[in-house]
Amino acid sequence: MDNTSYLPFTMTDKPANNTDQPVDAEYIPTNYNMRNNVKQSFWRPRTDAEKRWMMIAGVAAVLAVAFLAAFIASLLLRTTSDISDMPQTSELRLSSSMPPAVVARGSDDVETCSAPGCIHTASRLLLNMDEKVDPCDNFYDFACGSFLKNTRIPDDKTSVNTFSIITDQLQEQIRSLLDEPVTPEEPRPFVLAKTLYQACMNRTAIEARGVQPLLDMLKRLGGWPVLDGQSWDENSFSWEQSVYKFRDAGYSVDYFLDFSISVDVKNSTRRVIDLDQASLGLSREYLNRGFSDKLVQAYYEYMVDIAILLGADKTKATEELKESLQFEMKLANISLPLEKRRNATSLYNPMTIAELQQKFPKVPWLEYINRLLAPHITVDVNELTIVSVPKYITDLEALLEKTPKRVQANYVMWRVAGASVSYLTDDLRRRQLAYITALSGKTERESRWKECADTTSASMSIAVGALYIRKYFNENSKANALEMVNDIRQQFRKTLTKVDWMDDMTRQEALEKADAMASHIAYPSEMLDNNRLTEFYSGLEMSSEHLMESVLNLTLFTTEYLFGKLREPVNKTDWVTHGRPAIVNAFYSSIENSIQFPAGILQGAFFSAKRPAYMNYGAIGFVIGHEITHGFDDQGRQFDKNGNLVDWWQEMTKEKYLDKAKCIIDQYSNYTVKEVGLKLNGVNTQGENIADNGGIKEAYYAYQAWTHRHGEEARLPGLEKYSPRQLFWLSAANTWCAVYRNEAIKLRITTGFHAPGRFRVIGPMSNMEEFASDFKCPMGSPMNPDKKCKVW
Repeated sequence: MDNTSYLPFTMTDKPANNTDQPVDAEYIPTNYNMRNNVKQSFWRPRTDAEKRWMMIAGVAAVLAVAFLAAFIASLLLRTTSDISDMPQTSELRLSSSMPPAVVARGSDDVETCSAPGCIHTASRLLLNMDEKVDPCDNFYDFACGSFLKNTRIPDDKTSVNTFSIITDQLQEQIRSLLDEPVTPEEPRPFVLAKTLYQACMNRTAIEARGVQPLLDMLKRLGGWPVLDGQSWDENSFSWEQSVYKFRDAGYSVDYFLDFSISVDVKNSTRRVIDLDQASLGLSREYLNRGFSDKLVQAYYEYMVDIAILLGADKTKATEELKESLQFEMKLANISLPLEKRRNATSLYNPMTIAELQQKFPKVPWLEYINRLLAPHITVDVNELTIVSVPKYITDLEALLEKTPKRVQANYVMWRVAGASVSYLTDDLRRRQLAYITALSGKTERESRWKECADTTSASMSIAVGALYIRKYFNENSKANALEMVNDIRQQFRKTLTKVDWMDDMTRQEALEKADAMASHIAYPSEMLDNNRLTEFYSGLEMSSEHLMESVLNLTLFTTEYLFGKLREPVNKTDWVTHGRPAIVNAFYSSIENSIQFPAGILQGAFFSAKRPAYMNYGAIGFVIGHEITHGFDDQGRQFDKNGNLVDWWQEMTKEKYLDKAKCIIDQYSNYTVKEVGLKLNGVNTQGENIADNGGIKEAYYAYQAWTHRHGEEARLPGLEKYSPRQLFWLSAANTWCAVYRNEAIKLRITTGFHAPGRFRVIGPMSNMEEFASDFKCPMGSPMNPDKKCKVW
């Protein structure tokens, strides 16, 4: 680190003897006496004429020196617009973008913020930037270049980015909360969270019990054929019965067919049974590539090795688990790809149970559904269900008909074993790590305490979140974030009034939807009520000696809670739904038509009340705008202001929207990640890309409105040559500074919905004339292309 980039002075500004005098003060008297002696010996012998001419020459010399000094001073006091005429390598275009009022660094006309928050902010920006890069050529490398060069990914991580850096801080805070001893008066939910954390940290108990908890569980579930050999009883197995047993034990019920209770998207005031394609052990995008794929091979070898570690014969495991993997690959093959799941209407296929039975007769639907919902609810044949992919169920019936029971059982029992490995011995976890390395590139597990903090925080998010906000959250952040949400929402509203491709009827519906969008900031107030928390967690039990069982208790508890909601009316402001404050993320819900910004993201690089507003509007403002725009992306636009799946678009306007969305799809599909030689999937990422492009625009204009209200802000120390608008863009880009392992970036491109950080900066900013104007980027330069894509 170069400390001179943020220290107010260097050591040479202080005298060596620690006095208030200049460093060389001790020599001045001696030098003065020597000069006097020289002058006396030189002057006396001269004639009067010589003396006159010498005096004239001296005056002329003094005038020349004065003139030269004045000329130099005038150069130093010229404005930046003059200085920018001189070539400054890659900063030439940047310097020419300075507003007329801004003068050279050091001038009294530039107001610089010297508060600690500004100094820390400037330091972080400077550490991340690479000013050798022309911002008009590649703004991501300009804003994040040094971050990319200097950041090393720890062995236990797949990437390092702004989110992960704040998450690391959050982990430390959660650890300190969970490490605190239980007090006699402590509310039960906090005791449960600390007990789960202790169970996870209790490696002695975990190793002493070995793999026996899983072996006992597999036996309870009907046995894993690859372990039981010839003693496994095929007659006692049916795929439906296996699902019932998983339901009772706390495992997933989605290995053959996804079953859930969800909000009815066409009537968002009620809940409904939802049936969808299976949840797979490896993404269908990989499974469909076949056995020759490197990751499919890694998955297969992992399955076999886990079975062997649990006692299976190697030859049998190799043979039988290949058959079970082939079955899982067939499940992937009959599943609908991600690209075809973006149209919500196509996934809405309502059927009563009677209609289900008629259309898919090989499944005992009434028994199946009642068994999963028991003991809370009983349904009859008139109960409505929503089938997402009817063809999947048709194909599943045929697949199950021709697949031996032993193969089916090997598949599902492998899924149970795979789901349990994280909570068992170091031997199993080491083999899991080797598989994770193949999948993501990371070569070490996180520290035990980090894994345990994550497990506890994810499993008991309400209890841990309640602990977190009471100790660490700054309440001022909530009010400030709400002001920003209102500002940015108003800017999006203005955008809706100005877009020239939207007819008046559709525009009015859009405005009403924007006005109806609810905001959930930081955390619900109910999380401060111990009685509410205790009531929510009633019936849950934890043991510090039995980790796997405690985790299963939690998943069973969650399943009971969610399945029990079927008959309850939907409360879109329910505190439990929004009770995850200890997370670094943000959300939009199309069903609720709401945006949510948990407490965890209102800190660090995203937000601070101790730095200029342009930094906050560029960072968390960008995120806020992104979430608002999700209500109007390719999927969010399918829902109305009440969260119902309704086509509220006039046909001609819809066609124009789709044409604009296609521009975004094509733009991002042409981006290539050079490190891995893969192009982005513009279809799968279009929703996030549309949200990014709209979000940054809304945040930019919201900051402009803020400036009109509050006035121009001071600049950052060491970055005085950048205007507040330019610093806004720098802040926005810094949000997405990220380095990835190659394996992780491949996984993200193949299965993810978000573009890598580089393209979340280059894409939106190259589409905005405002960016090009603020940095004076020539038309046709990479960051100011002739063709720009714009939806909102």
